[in-house]
Amino acid sequence: MNFANKTILITGASSGIGKEFATQLASKGANLIITARSEHELNVLSQQLTTRHNNIWVKVIPLDLLLPDSPKMLFTAIQDMGLSVDYLINNAGFGKFCHFEEASFDTYQNMLTLNIHALTELCYLFLPAMKQTNSGGIINIASTASFQPLPYQAVYGASKAFVLNFSEALTGELLGSQVKVMALCPGITESNFMSTANADTSTMKFAPASKVVEDGLTAFSKGKIYKVSGLANYLTSLVPRLFSRKQIVKIVANMFKDRMLD
Repeated sequence: MNFANKTILITGASSGIGKEFATQLASKGANLIITARSEHELNVLSQQLTTRHNNIWVKVIPLDLLLPDSPKMLFTAIQDMGLSVDYLINNAGFGKFCHFEEASFDTYQNMLTLNIHALTELCYLFLPAMKQTNSGGIINIASTASFQPLPYQAVYGASKAFVLNFSEALTGELLGSQVKVMALCPGITESNFMSTANADTSTMKFAPASKVVEDGLTAFSKGKIYKVSGLANYLTSLVPRLFSRKQIVKIVANMFKDRMLD
């Protein structure tokens, strides 16, 4: 798949996986629209990428996707620039390690807004033009959490199960077209996610964001409908096929009950 001269929108682009997508796609000659809450971080990234690659442009749109109508605002801002999006990468999202009742309900509302509602609306807004041109596609960032219930991350795990299921359903609707939709399912990755999630990471092994993105772009180019990054993560994703659902819940609960920080 040739990304040169294509326009790619990346949400949550100021750090972690989103920033790495921007970095790798810029090196492939893609033009970028990057969005996140941090305007300063986006501007720094834009300057770095355009200095390194003088054949591309980068547009910065600072935006908080938790705000009402923010997906529509983003869509309108891009239209007002006279631009169209060839590829959409829905990366923005967050999670939290805790007993379900210990986080505020506002936290869960924000998590569902960002992980599900904003992602879904952005697909709804940008997919029709892709279908009209019969080209382009969407990468939705799901998680290894998509494959089983996640005690102590109950809402986050459920939200990522939605992302995987939703992405695969869109793939089914697009059979026979040249528009591709894929769910990328990373495990624990070098990013700000775990610090935001209130997790004890002292014994966790982190995958480089560069490897996750490289795996994702390779799989997307091959027409995969989902990709689990990392062999160990892929094998873990198959475990629910080997045990009863009750056994899986117990296994995962025992894995994560001591991962919460006070």
